[in-house]
Amino acid sequence: GDPAAAFTAAVAVLIIACPCALGLATPTGLMVGTGRGAQLGILIKGPEILEQTRRVTTIVLDKTGTVTEGRMWLTDIIPGPGVERAELLRLAGAAEDASEHPIARAIAGRARNELGELAVTQSFTNQAGLGIEAVVDGHAVLVGRPSLLADSGLELPEGLAAAPAEAELEGKTVVAIAWDGAVRGVLAVEDRIKPTSAEAVDELRGLGLTPVLLTGDNEATARAVAAKVGIERVLANVLPHEKSVEIRRLQEAGEVVAMVGDGVNDGPALAQADL
Repeated sequence: GDPAAAFTAAVAVLIIACPCALGLATPTGLMVGTGRGAQLGILIKGPEILEQTRRVTTIVLDKTGTVTEGRMWLTDIIPGPGVERAELLRLAGAAEDASEHPIARAIAGRARNELGELAVTQSFTNQAGLGIEAVVDGHAVLVGRPSLLADSGLELPEGLAAAPAEAELEGKTVVAIAWDGAVRGVLAVEDRIKPTSAEAVDELRGLGLTPVLLTGDNEATARAVAAKVGIERVLANVLPHEKSVEIRRLQEAGEVVAMVGDGVNDGPALAQADL
């Protein structure tokens, strides 16, 4: 044999022959494992965490950025009666261009790619979590959740009324656009599922774990995404500060919980989880 093989065998015999073999070998293995993990970009808080992994029964997956790519794409442009598709996209894109929201970036990006340079807004108001108001080329434009437009007394016309429910069944998010006092169309955006997510969920099941999808999205959208990746249990309409509460509920029900999230909105939930 070569010197490397001989040296490896000699060290192995010395470790095994030591009266405290287990006391030496186990910490050595754990230290090497955590060190190698760090080299691969995996932070393991301590050896005891590795030992806890065998007890996990449930793995909670945050949707956005974990199961999905975390990037919105504009998939459907649905103009109302008498409205040109290009005009709908032009005004919606120009209004959203001043916003940093992921949905706004998706709409503005698609509009710029199709139509070129966008008009500059004369004024812009953001309503957090609901939508935006802007003035574009003299038009008072409102873009946001259908509920935001309804609060302003604007209802979807008959030709568009069914669009939100249909889009949500496909896991999409609906945005309505109104200008000059009337709803003019509907846009649907989608956060695409990672191509590896279904395979990963299948492997987690193979380990004997129960996967749970946790998201702030509505029930219909959440269940559509869950169905595509093979997750049966869904916790939807959960705000960021409520996620840790959901983890605690699972633990109180006797589950040992692993949590996978992005570390920003999910920080408290990650800390609450067993792993």
